[in-house]
Amino acid sequence: MSYSTLLVALLQPEFVADVEQLANDIRDVIHEQEDELIRTVIGLVLGEVTPVAMMEVEVSLAAILRECGRRLVEEAVNRIEPDDAAQLPDALTINGDTHTPNATKTPHSDVCCYFGKITLFRFGWRTPDHTGPTTFPLEESLGLIRGCTPALAERAAWLAGNAGATQRLVIERLKKDHNVSIGHARLRALWKELSERLEPFRRQQQARRIVELLTQADASRGRCRPVLAVGRDGVTVGEQPHGFFEVATCATVTVYDRRGKRLGTVYLGYAPQLGQDTMTTELKLLLEEIFKLWTGRLPRLCYVTDCGSQEEAFYRRDLCHMRHPVTKKRLSWQRIVDFYHATLRLATIAKSLKLDETQARAWQRRMRGVLLEKNGVKRVLMSAAALRKQYKLKPGTLDDFTTAINYLRKRTKWMRYDQYRRQHLPIGSGVTEAGCKTVFTQRAKLSGMRWKKEGLQVILTFRMLIVSDVWSATWSESLRESDPPRITTYPQAQGRPSRFQPRNSRKTTASDRSYPSDTPRNKACG
Repeated sequence: MSYSTLLVALLQPEFVADVEQLANDIRDVIHEQEDELIRTVIGLVLGEVTPVAMMEVEVSLAAILRECGRRLVEEAVNRIEPDDAAQLPDALTINGDTHTPNATKTPHSDVCCYFGKITLFRFGWRTPDHTGPTTFPLEESLGLIRGCTPALAERAAWLAGNAGATQRLVIERLKKDHNVSIGHARLRALWKELSERLEPFRRQQQARRIVELLTQADASRGRCRPVLAVGRDGVTVGEQPHGFFEVATCATVTVYDRRGKRLGTVYLGYAPQLGQDTMTTELKLLLEEIFKLWTGRLPRLCYVTDCGSQEEAFYRRDLCHMRHPVTKKRLSWQRIVDFYHATLRLATIAKSLKLDETQARAWQRRMRGVLLEKNGVKRVLMSAAALRKQYKLKPGTLDDFTTAINYLRKRTKWMRYDQYRRQHLPIGSGVTEAGCKTVFTQRAKLSGMRWKKEGLQVILTFRMLIVSDVWSATWSESLRESDPPRITTYPQAQGRPSRFQPRNSRKTTASDRSYPSDTPRNKACG
C-alpha cells in the first residue's frame, strides 16, 4: 500500500474538513495578496514610466506571487492530516513493525518548497516501546527529500548539472529565485540522494531516446541505412585531496539519418577508475537495452574513436563479441579510426623528414585529400617511403617517422574513408571529443576545481541526463516509481473511545488546535 493509499485510509469522509471552510481560507490568502498586486500595477500605470520603474514592478510582482504561492502550499499541506489524533487509526504496520501515532502534531519548520520555506505540522508514528525512529507518513507521501519538496529538489539538482555551475552558484540561485537558503552539507546530501534515485532510470530513458531517434532516422529520406555510432574517449580531471589529474571516461551513442545528418546523441560519463570497468559495463548495458527496445531493421553499426588503449580494448574484447539480446546473432560493428587523429601522423612524418614549412604544409594538405580517396592509406605510405629515400633521416627523427608509419600501416583496414563516406558513416570522433567538453570540461573542469570521485559521479549523473535530453522524463519516472515502505492500516473500532481521548470528554476540534503565534499558518487562518 502506498502512502497516497494510506492517506485515503486516514482521511475517511467523516474526518475530512469542511470543503467550503477550506475554500474560504484559501480565498482569504489570495485576497490578502490581491490588494498588493493591484497597488503595484496601478503604481506603474499612474507613475512615471521609466526602465527603473518597470523593473521594480516586475520584481515586486514576482515577490508577491511567490509569497502567495508559499502561503497556499503551506495552507494545503497542513490541511491534509486531521488535527485530532482521535481521528487516526490506532496503529500502522510499516515494513512489518507496528507503529502508533503521537498525541499531537509536531512542526517541521524548515521545509523548502518552490516558493520558499514553509512550516509543516504532521503526526509522527513510533513503535509502542519507542525504540525505533519516528516515521512521518505525510512527509513521505508528499515526497519530501531532505526537507525539500519534489519541485525544489528537482530545481536544485538541475542547477547543479548545468554548465558553469558551482556549489556557491546553486545556493545563490535558490536564494534569489525561490527565497530558500540551503547549507552546503544539506545540499550535498540532497544531491547524493537524488543521484541515487535517478541513476536506476537513466539507462532506460537514454535507450528510449535513442529508439525515438532511430524511428525518426528510419523514416527519413536517403539511399543509405540509418547509422548508430558509438564513441569513447578519456579526459583528465583534477582530484582531491592530492590534486592529481586522472583520466575519466566519456562515451557517446549517436544516431544519423539516411543522409548522414546527426539527429541526436546520448552521453555517458564516469569518474576516473582503474581499468574503466564501470564505463565498459554501462555502455554495453545501454546498447543491449537499445537493441531490446528497437524492433525495426538494424541500422549500420560503427565504432569511431582514436586508438587509445582502452578504446581499442573495448572494441576487441566486447564489441567484436557482442550479440543481439533478442535474436542472439552476433552484431557486425564497423571499426573506424578517427580521421583527424590519422592526419596528425602526417604532421609527424613531415616534421621527421625535415621539410621546410612551405613544403610540409603542401605535402600534408595533399595527403589529407589522398586519405579520403580509394586506397588512400597505401598511397600515403608510398609517398612517405619515397620521401624517406630522398631525405636521410637521423636516428632521433627515424623513431618518430617509424612510429607514425606503423600507426597508419597497422590500421589500414579501419581507414577506408572513401567507402565510409559513400555509406554516410561518420569518419571523425568529433561528437565524442565534444562530449568530453560538454560532459566534463564545461562543468567539472572550471578554474581550480578538484573532485572526490563520489562527489564527481553525483554531478555527472545529473550532467548525463541533461545533455542527453532525458532529464524531464527520468525525473518524472523516478517520482512515479518511488517505492515507499509497505504499510497496513488498522482503523479504530466503532464505538470505542480513542486512546488519546478521555472517556467523558468531547473530541478535540480543529479550532482547539494551538499553533505558535508567529507561524504563517496562524496568520493565514486568522
